[in-house]
Amino acid sequence: MTEHTKTDGLPELDNSLIPQALDRSRPRNERMQTDKVECNACPVLCQISAGRSGACDRYANQDGVLIRIDPVVLLRRTLDTAKPMLVPFASTETNPDWNGDLLRADEIFVTGVGSSTTYPDYKPAPFIVSSQVQGVDMVTVVTEGIFSYCSFKVKIDTDRYLGPEQANVRCKGEVVGHVTTAEYGSQMLSLGGVHHLTGGSKKEGRITVEMMEALGNKQPVEFTIDGGSQVLIQAGKAPIVNGVQEQRMRVGCGSAAVGIFAKQLYGLADEVVVVDDHITGVLTEHQAGRCLDMPRSGIQMRGRKSTPGRYFQVAGPGTGWGGTDIADPLSIIESWDADIAKPGMRLLMTSTTGEHACWYVLNDKLEPVEQAMPANVRAVVERIGENCEPSLASVMFLAGAGGSLRAGVTENPIRLTRAIKQALVNVTCGGAPAYVWPGGGITVMADVMRMPDKSFGTVPTPAIIAPIEFSMRMADYERLGGHMDYVRDLAHVLKSGAWHNDGAPQARVWHAVGEGNAWPLAQMPMLG
Repeated sequence: MTEHTKTDGLPELDNSLIPQALDRSRPRNERMQTDKVECNACPVLCQISAGRSGACDRYANQDGVLIRIDPVVLLRRTLDTAKPMLVPFASTETNPDWNGDLLRADEIFVTGVGSSTTYPDYKPAPFIVSSQVQGVDMVTVVTEGIFSYCSFKVKIDTDRYLGPEQANVRCKGEVVGHVTTAEYGSQMLSLGGVHHLTGGSKKEGRITVEMMEALGNKQPVEFTIDGGSQVLIQAGKAPIVNGVQEQRMRVGCGSAAVGIFAKQLYGLADEVVVVDDHITGVLTEHQAGRCLDMPRSGIQMRGRKSTPGRYFQVAGPGTGWGGTDIADPLSIIESWDADIAKPGMRLLMTSTTGEHACWYVLNDKLEPVEQAMPANVRAVVERIGENCEPSLASVMFLAGAGGSLRAGVTENPIRLTRAIKQALVNVTCGGAPAYVWPGGGITVMADVMRMPDKSFGTVPTPAIIAPIEFSMRMADYERLGGHMDYVRDLAHVLKSGAWHNDGAPQARVWHAVGEGNAWPLAQMPMLG
């Protein structure tokens, strides 16, 4: 077996502020120039010249020594029992007065951000850290995963039409995902994935991995949707659709809005139509209007009637009223029943967010004539808007943790999978809670807003680099065949930086962490 430069050990260094050095002696490839260092942190096996970094910008050659450029990110739990949360670990950069004191080591969590990988997969994880929680011996296995089987599921709060379901989503002209189902007040995209990373052209794979890294690191990315809109997405920010920043997530469909605000509109209008791309509501026909004993108005709507007061397909999808393609709301009214409708009847038409609203009064020919909206009606329309939450783009990282990650935890990887399904192991991504999907394998999903900044990296295979941690009781780790010879207590890791005999500088944090995360080591069933 050919030996390559190790990226799993960290030599002792006196100055904690210099980058992590990963090896002193380097067995050389016969074809490699003497001033280069070969890195085996991923299958690319970069030959890095002195003073340069590898293709991933994560490892570099410093005077003939392979170093890790990024710091390992540590999290510390606050002492505020009323509002416990994770905060960046003290460092000379975030706190110039910090002297390296290791007290309260039991309140520190080592994340996978900056930790290095298990590649080429015969190695134990870079950090296998023991600690105590409520008197119980715990182990956290920490690594950066190289993920090809991964994607981002994006929830976009908007009434605007983004594009047809299953339409291609493009970034810089390349297909990088597709539109999935519309949900209540939101539309969903699936971005990335192994087929775009490795199944298409080299350009498609390169742009896909660049897009995924930026999106995961909470940076803005622009997309175009075939047959639809142009969308600017940034995690935790309002989406921008066709150059217009979204403001509101609808309170509900047209039928729901009619029901919610029926009592408030009772007596103020003779008819209310809430325009919606999916279900347009008509108050006097709706069950809410019938329960209020409202007389029918005689309005006759276009579209397909579903149940009383609920209409499908009144218009096409678009960026107009209620996510339809209309600019004139009266275009969805077919006519008025002359035996029921009366001159002077009052009609309110509004969208599901209240952004569009008009007030009409029927004339002698039963034609709606727009008039100034009364203040008490305007107040209800504003209430509709008040009940709409701010529009956001939410980005969820979804990945399958394959054999390489599991082999870094145990010599018998199936035991780790079973232990996770038995709730004996808590899985986190950069300290953020991860949902583990049922079924086979370890398929995890995490909100990127709850992960530390700059959690994601890339390698040019192409694949995404993302942190993952497995925490469990020491006894359970031993039973599932863990790498017990490589367990290092937390105080030792904080002092020397690694689990190998080589030592290392102290880990540092440069990035903030999402607020509201629970303490990762307190999520085991027995620990509450």
